Parts: sequence; C-alpha cells; structure tokens
Amino acid sequence: MSRERSLRAPRTTETNSSDEYFATGSPAHSSTVVSLSVKRQRRRRKWVTSVAAAAVLAGLVAGDIVGLAGWRGGATAEAADVLNTAAETAITSTDPVVNPGQYLRIRSTNVWSTEDWPEDGSKYQWLDTEKMDMYIPADRTSEWVWLRSGRVPTTFFDDKARNYVQEQGIQAHPETLRAPKGEFYGQQGGTLTTDMSAFPRDPYRLLNHIYIRTLGAGQSVDGEALVFIADLLRTGLVPADLRAALYKAAAMIPGVTIMEGQANLDGRTGVAIGRTEGTLMRQEIIIDPKTGQLIGEREVLTKDYGVMPAGTPISWTAVETSVSDTAP
Repeated sequence: MSRERSLRAPRTTETNSSDEYFATGSPAHSSTVVSLSVKRQRRRRKWVTSVAAAAVLAGLVAGDIVGLAGWRGGATAEAADVLNTAAETAITSTDPVVNPGQYLRIRSTNVWSTEDWPEDGSKYQWLDTEKMDMYIPADRTSEWVWLRSGRVPTTFFDDKARNYVQEQGIQAHPETLRAPKGEFYGQQGGTLTTDMSAFPRDPYRLLNHIYIRTLGAGQSVDGEALVFIADLLRTGLVPADLRAALYKAAAMIPGVTIMEGQANLDGRTGVAIGRTEGTLMRQEIIIDPKTGQLIGEREVLTKDYGVMPAGTPISWTAVETSVSDTAP
C-alpha cells in the first residue's frame, strides 16, 4: 500500500473531524494519510515557556490588562491601506438574508497538494481539486446538505506523477451528505457552527481574542492569528460587521504585507495579503478591494519542494455565497 500525504497546513481554530473534512477534503483513494501537524508543532515559537505562563498571559489579555495587539507594530502601510479600505467597504455591504425555508448556499473550489510513496520508494506529487456545494438551512438545527465532487488529480509538475495517477486509476469519489445541525460524519459542525456573535467587533479586542484562542499553536502568535482569520473568513458565514473587524485586526498583525497586487483565484482577481514565516509555506488571504469580499485563501510554497517550485499555491479555497429556495 502506498502512503499519501496532503500538504494542507493544519488548522487550529478548535476544529474537529467534520471541520477538517470541510477544510481539507477526504483522501481521494485508500491510503495512509500523514499530516504535517507534527512537523509544525515542533517548530512552535517558544515565547511561552510554561503552561503557567501561558495561563497568566491569557488572563491578562482576557482582562484587557495587557494585549499583544497594537503596540508591536502592524502590517505594512500598503497592506494596511487595502485591509482598512476593504473593511470600510464591507461594513456598508448587505449580508444575504436567509428567510425561513430557504438555505444559505456556499460553493467552493478547493485545491490541495498530494504526495504518494509506493512501496518501491519512489515519490509522486500533484494537486487535487474538489468542488463543494453546501446548503445551510435558515434553521441551523434542521438538515444540512453537502455535495462533494471528490478529489480529482488535476495539476501535475512532471509526467512521472501523471502516469502514476493514470496507472493507479486514482479518481474522485463523489458524496452527497445530509445531517441535522451540520453534524456530518457523526461530528458537530466545527467552525461552520461557530457562534459569530461571540467575537468582539472592536478590532483591538478581536485580535487579542484571536491571540488567546490560538495561544501556543502554530509557528508564531502572529502567523497563527492570520491563519485563524483566513479559516473564519473562508467559511462564507462571517457577517459584514465581523468581516470588517477581521480585516482591521489583520492590519494590526506585524509582518503582514501585500504578496501580489493582481492575484487570480478561480477566475477572480484580488489583492493577496499574507505573512512569511521563513518556513516552507505562507498563508495568504485574497480580497476584492472594491467590494470588501473575500475571494479566498491560499498557502504558497516559499521554497522549492520536490518537483513543486517556490511560488506554487499548494492549497487554496475560493468561496461564493448565495441564497437558495431549495436544496438537493
């Protein structure tokens, strides 16, 4: 049996298995999936030296006695301008109104990098694409419907991997899932069922709140804060006032900068804003500055990795929301 690994970076927003399925997709074929989470955890910043210190810091931040937000600098002037302008635009936009009997429809295109090692010791790398279509009822306790195309190998960096996929007959396994409360795969809805009203709308308090929730995770407090913001935004469920606050919070994260002024994601163009940690991948969010809408998020290689060159988006999600009168 071969070993397959998805390079999608692990999430730390209190996810569970159903949320991981929404974030990363299930394996395209039978294999042993190996996560990079262990690798990332070993590279955590050691700015908190003990559990006790972490608890004290969390208490201080929660009590507004001290906070990491604001006083350590923020995004570059160019990135902050894009984020703050998008925030002002977002706050004036109208959220979709889902009346009783209707559904919030979230359509997404998702791409992930996959590696496969057969027993002969060879290694293959390619990108999978999966289309998802989720219908969330106005009454969130009612039945949700989730259409998944399954992961389809779509992008190859050499003929060796292309031929391997064809020889192995690797193909998509479509699914139609139905579950009350979004409890797909027997689990709660994770980030999808997060109470958005629980997040502060003041950007300073919001960023400190995010620092608390991600305390001790990821490569750095600032890098993980941006990952958290990207995770929340890509659900398609963030109301306009919170979306605006998240943009302003991102503008206060040190090291955030414009990565690409004309970034194309699934046929839509926006500004890519991200933060480089000096490791294998960087997190980016792509915003339409004219509407304040999130186009999507992606992770980009900062170094060559196998046959995949630096600058390759090895995972990305593009999201669109609308209101539907019916569900499949």
